[in-house]
Amino acid sequence: MKKPGIVVTLMFCLLVSASVSAQDYKGAVGVRFSSQAALLNTSVSLKYFFSDKIAVEGLIGVSDPFALGLLVEQHKPFVSGIKYFYGGGLYGAFSGDRRFGLQGIIGLDYKIPSLPINFSLDWKPELTVTKEFSFESRALGATVRFTIR
Repeated sequence: MKKPGIVVTLMFCLLVSASVSAQDYKGAVGVRFSSQAALLNTSVSLKYFFSDKIAVEGLIGVSDPFALGLLVEQHKPFVSGIKYFYGGGLYGAFSGDRRFGLQGIIGLDYKIPSLPINFSLDWKPELTVTKEFSFESRALGATVRFTIR
């Protein structure tokens, strides 16, 4: 199993076994580890909640190609401190051939109550609409963030 697969599996186990309720956070900064299949894969994640349920997440790609993404996400309670979220947005890749497209996201989000740490697991498919029209469905990710009240 590749390292991203191990990280995703461990975080999923952590999320499923959590039994305490999550504390809300206003913003968070961290790293999203993703499958290489996605054009916007491993990236810096910046997340900000405009309300209890609506967040905006910015992604800054750290691998080749350099890419930027913006997602609007709806968060809802799931089980025992875990929230599920879904949403969508846009992305652009700027190294080599410039490509732009749409991205969706669905996942699980957990904030450790006693620490300023947040974990999330997600599926973020991408639809490239410029250069080569393509759809990438294998875009799985795990994010670790430092939260800000």
